Amino acid sequence: MNVDIWALVAVAVAGIVAGAAVLIAAIALKGTGTRDRAGILHAAADLVRAIRGRK
Repeated sequence: MNVDIWALVAVAVAGIVAGAAVLIAAIALKGTGTRDRAGILHAAADLVRAIRGRK
């Protein structure tokens, strides 16, 4: 039972982080022009890579 709870917590945390990333990207891209979107998406991708430890 204890392992099931930890697995559920891990999935919940991953879902919360993914939801926050989508929300931040949507807010950041809402008022920007097409020239700035590439830079914002590149910075977001760098942040995800840094969190996952691939950089």
